Amino acid sequence: MNPDYPIYIVSKGRWQSRLTSRALEYMNVPYHIVVEELEYGNYASVIDPQKILILPQEYLDNYDTCDDLGFSKGKGPGAARNFCWEHSINHGAKWHWVMDDNLDAFHRLNRNIKAEVLDGTIFKCAEDFINRYDNIAIAGLNYYSFCKSTDDMPPYILNTRIYSCLLIRNDIPYRWRARYNEDTDLCLRVLKDGWCTLQFNAFLCGKVTTQRMKGGNMAEFYAKEGTLNKSKMLEELHPDVAKVVWKFNRWHHSVDYKPFKKNKLIKKEGLEIPDRINNYGMKLVDMERSYANNR
Repeated sequence: MNPDYPIYIVSKGRWQSRLTSRALEYMNVPYHIVVEELEYGNYASVIDPQKILILPQEYLDNYDTCDDLGFSKGKGPGAARNFCWEHSINHGAKWHWVMDDNLDAFHRLNRNIKAEVLDGTIFKCAEDFINRYDNIAIAGLNYYSFCKSTDDMPPYILNTRIYSCLLIRNDIPYRWRARYNEDTDLCLRVLKDGWCTLQFNAFLCGKVTTQRMKGGNMAEFYAKEGTLNKSKMLEELHPDVAKVVWKFNRWHHSVDYKPFKKNKLIKKEGLEIPDRINNYGMKLVDMERSYANNR
């Protein structure tokens, strides 16, 4: 299966690595990749041009960075993500996926096995699950590295931040803003207004650490200024729940999500959930053995 809602990858300076693009193509999952006009030729040399969308300059010009620095440094991925949002609305979608460009694979966590998936079925499963409820604004996949196969992990976590692989409801009254930590900011605004967020542990994305890859915000932000500015911005936007802390030898933001435990899921009226387990046809396959048998 493939997802019902469109998938967008926001990418900058990573046409050579293009990890998320490679992963989705390996899985035969359709997507669009959004790039800036100056880099179009580089991406078009390695990706089908029909999959490439050029970010209109107006989205960069009008993007609210939540500071007074303008174009003196990069504005981050928020402008491109706003374009994805509007593009999906204009094409009649009720939700859309937006992904970072450094996701190297996707996985299903089941019975303490983190198995790489070979098609888009997990996206369809996630969509069907969130469509059971009226008040989920943002959902997404947790990171592979954050879910240990030795731990007792719930299938999902409510009302926390969603990073890097997001499924966003199109009719919510928000848009991306902020030069840094725009994902946490969006989730906090949603939660403060009583919506729910839902992070899947049953389905995971393999995230390569941003600061270990060339391109993206690495050269413009973190390589030059570290992580203090990004942490300070979130504290300034949400001083009631966010603060700057020093740990793991660098600056981080720390967010208290306990105030949002009161946000409860609201099932759609008349919803009936079958008792049987639906695995959507997914099977656990020993790929090495499978390859050997097909030789």
